[in-house]
Amino acid sequence: MAQKESNIDVLIIGAGPAGLMFANGLAKFGVNVRIIDQRPLKIMAGQADGIQPRTIEVLQSYGLAERLIREGNQMHLAAFYNPSPNGGIERTGRTSDVSAPTARFPFEVTLHQGAIEALFLDSMSARGLQVERPIRPVSLEISGDPEELANPQSYSVTAVLECQDSDEIETVHAKYVLGADGIQTVYTHGEVRINGRSSGAHSWPWWPEHSSTDFIWGVVDGIPDTDFPDIRNKSVIHSNNGSCMVIPREGDKVRLYIQLAEADVITNGRVDKNKIDDKKLIAVAKKSLAPYSLNFPDVEWWTIYIIGQRVASSFSKHNRVFIAGDACHTHSPKAGQGMNASMNDTHNLSWKLTQVLRGWADPSILTTYEFERRKFAQDLINFDRKFSALFSGKPRTSDNENGVTHEEFLAAFQTSGGFTSGIGIHYNPSPITNTKYQAFASNLPIGERMIPQVLIRAADGRSYELQDLLPADVRFKLLIFTGNTRDKAQLDKLHTLAGALEPTLLKYVQGEKIENMFEILSISTASKEDVEYTVLPKIMRHHWSKVFVDQKEVHGTMGGTAYTTYGILPAGAIVVIRPDGYVGTVAPLDDPDHVDEYFGGFLKR
Repeated sequence: MAQKESNIDVLIIGAGPAGLMFANGLAKFGVNVRIIDQRPLKIMAGQADGIQPRTIEVLQSYGLAERLIREGNQMHLAAFYNPSPNGGIERTGRTSDVSAPTARFPFEVTLHQGAIEALFLDSMSARGLQVERPIRPVSLEISGDPEELANPQSYSVTAVLECQDSDEIETVHAKYVLGADGIQTVYTHGEVRINGRSSGAHSWPWWPEHSSTDFIWGVVDGIPDTDFPDIRNKSVIHSNNGSCMVIPREGDKVRLYIQLAEADVITNGRVDKNKIDDKKLIAVAKKSLAPYSLNFPDVEWWTIYIIGQRVASSFSKHNRVFIAGDACHTHSPKAGQGMNASMNDTHNLSWKLTQVLRGWADPSILTTYEFERRKFAQDLINFDRKFSALFSGKPRTSDNENGVTHEEFLAAFQTSGGFTSGIGIHYNPSPITNTKYQAFASNLPIGERMIPQVLIRAADGRSYELQDLLPADVRFKLLIFTGNTRDKAQLDKLHTLAGALEPTLLKYVQGEKIENMFEILSISTASKEDVEYTVLPKIMRHHWSKVFVDQKEVHGTMGGTAYTTYGILPAGAIVVIRPDGYVGTVAPLDDPDHVDEYFGGFLKR
């Protein structure tokens, strides 16, 4: 049997959405990375299919959203159906699918998981990175040497991999490892346990918060033949025959989520897929949609599942081996969170790990991955339990006065919009999230993603969406809200700030140019007709394209509301945006020391 050894900065186990987001980000950032998957082929149909508004913003920051929107279906409306007094169901309302008011993309995109993964695969391929298949991890060992673990450049993780085509064994020495292959892999005292086999007695991660509901659901993908009037809208159906959800997909495809009775699928207390098939699922759906007709001439994919919610006890081991996605949290697919949560896990981790590998950040920054994403996972599980119970519960009727009312479900649907869309995700204070000066941008929550706004470039009057000026490129962005740069007193204040800010940032760039690590953008309240960007200190205009005004664009249709939207006064402020697009801290223009204190909490000098 052939054997070989190799070194790698980061090894990724699992080429699902979490692993691919991570691999693509690291490849984009220039990290030496490998990604393996034990499946011989990529996904061609089925699995997850919904991308929420915040995830679209994240994909936009990697340059991938345009293709997603072009290939996918946009879901703008949600319809609700409940039992009709005359039998069958009737529509009781329609509303916007996305209720978060600041969503840049106020819709969901639905597209099968294989096509979503292709966005990453093609982007990775352009950078010379491919998924290696079919390869499975046999064991994983983390060094027990404290000095080695303290050195971020040490190859402190040893993975033994097996190619399932050739039986070739390879020993890989990695600095860091990500486990992103779902719940099939459990790490045990530094060894990987595959399919439940391990020599260890205590496994990591363990699952202190784990519950399964009694709700059993089937899923069917295909092109329907139906007279149901909301087949191209997200439709939530509560009927006396069970609940159903309609999710329109790319082209003419539709996904149905179908509630099942235990008798349909349970044998001796376990789900038995032999008791049901796609035809039986569709038969159940027909009953739920009556009096509307429904047929599926061709079924592309189907499955069944029991809703289960759980969160891992920890998301990392010695900050050397990390887990993400279904490997550390599982929940129902009804609110469309699974793939979105998974990709945002690794979006959160990729910039932190890259900064550590580059020697920019102290390894302690890696603890914020679990701090931020585990709380989100716990919040998601709590929401999912409540939402799943409402979704799967019987509707209120004259015969069931304790059932779920339309008003109750609609209220839950709308009030949870900030969470389900991802727009309202909030990270608590930590070294990378400092709320000391929140009052200087009172409407821009520190710890949440940067709210979109249209700005006008001072040099040429061209309009830009601010989020497009904050790409995922590992750099921190310093937005200098300068106030009125036509005012001499304000300009003097900016020159004083520049005199303090430049040496502060130079302490962290380790001999490189400031712009290699920090992107500085200036945003003035001066009018586009009168602004002179050349009067700003050089650090605030290191390139002509980096100065903007908070004014309406030349046709008067967009822009001019950034200061008021963010709650920034004319005196101005500094807003620090993390590399993942979240607001890290805010400072007044006359306290550049706060910027130094913020970066000094986790960056190396």
